[in-house]
Amino acid sequence: MHPIEESAMDELPVAVIGAGPIGLAAAANLVARGMPVRVFETGKAVGANLRDWAHVRIFTTWEQSVDPVSRKLLEAGGWTLPQADALPTGGDLCALYLEPLAAALGGAVETGARVVKIGRRGIDKVASSKREAHPFELRILGSDGRERTVLAQAVIDASGTWQNPSPLGGSGLDIPGEAALQDRIAYGMPDVLGARRARYPTKRIAVVGGGYSAINVLLDLVRLGEQAGAAPLHWVVRGRNMARIYGGGDADQLAARGRLGQHLQRLVESGRINLVTGFAATAIEDSPDGLVLSGMVDDNVSRLPPVDEVIAATGQRPDLDMTRELRLELDPWLESVRPLGPLIDPNIHSCGSVPPHGHRELAHPEPGFYTIGVKSYGRAPTFLLLTGYEQARSVVAALAGDLAAAADVHLVLPETGICETDFVEDGAACCGGPAVEKGEACCVADEVALSAGKKGCGCGVAA
Repeated sequence: MHPIEESAMDELPVAVIGAGPIGLAAAANLVARGMPVRVFETGKAVGANLRDWAHVRIFTTWEQSVDPVSRKLLEAGGWTLPQADALPTGGDLCALYLEPLAAALGGAVETGARVVKIGRRGIDKVASSKREAHPFELRILGSDGRERTVLAQAVIDASGTWQNPSPLGGSGLDIPGEAALQDRIAYGMPDVLGARRARYPTKRIAVVGGGYSAINVLLDLVRLGEQAGAAPLHWVVRGRNMARIYGGGDADQLAARGRLGQHLQRLVESGRINLVTGFAATAIEDSPDGLVLSGMVDDNVSRLPPVDEVIAATGQRPDLDMTRELRLELDPWLESVRPLGPLIDPNIHSCGSVPPHGHRELAHPEPGFYTIGVKSYGRAPTFLLLTGYEQARSVVAALAGDLAAAADVHLVLPETGICETDFVEDGAACCGGPAVEKGEACCVADEVALSAGKKGCGCGVAA
């Protein structure tokens, strides 16, 4: 297959993978620059990953959670920003922002369309000659089970990592017994106060993970226990540095995020949550008394008390299968875009200390292919929406040939908070977190703040 003319290449769309906040922001930037675009979303609706935690309230306000170019596109059609200083839930973002944005983008967004493979038309990964002149070839699996091919001049991968959770094992591997006991292990942030309410009341539960997802689940379980009768609740963390996991407290520039960690610390100190630190899970088995997690603590084998359910809030990792035929350059331990790795390494950086970055850091040796959003961070947990919106703007500017705008990257992020974690010592953490309004207290311990008319520490979590 011969290369195609540059003019013909320009007529092909830019393919955006993922119709979450960052993918749709990239599409809005492409539309604003008059470039053809097609967005492919695996889920049945836009924001599919967010819908898995629709019950969670995020740390950032509406003003901080909407992409500027997308906002301009929406407002041109009569849309208005919800209360600027309010904290939306994942469901709010989908219903009040992403769905209207997808509608404003017209027929560019296709749901129920999973990208399963990406290559270059007519050449494989090895061939170098005139590689950039061969269009990208995307294999799309539709909801009807049929596969088709779509050609594109460039590809922006904003598919995220949410659908690829990390296993229970402290080594990063799934542990013996994990696959066989999937019916009693949940991953991520299950809606224990809503859709899954019937599953957890009065049960003994172990939550594994040291990040924002784990904290959110723990607070919801405490609230559920107060309503249904408290049962033993265990929090299992690989690291020992709880000061970092609890976050920035009063110094946190995102107030809800700071209160979240403070509230959780009080629950641990009161004995409501049994905290187990320094525990790296090595096995799980079904005993007559319940599920028993085994692990290493200070080079010694330890077994936790039996529980009825386990929730693995151990983070996510990128799925790289679809890009096997592309020339990617990844950070060797984060699996982020390689140039981005040193800038976001959670062994060094928190959310707010990540420096501005754009198209140069997000590009691969494969010309015209970019990874943005959470997936660009690989296994690093320090991502914020504001980061992704600036990534999208810079990458689209570069694709449009406006290199001056692409290089003019500005990013001001809130400092401190739960995002700051010793990745090796403390395991995966995550940015963002919940807040609740007066009358929605997580527990009795929060009533003092709420009675004063303040927002509580929160039972949700952030983006």
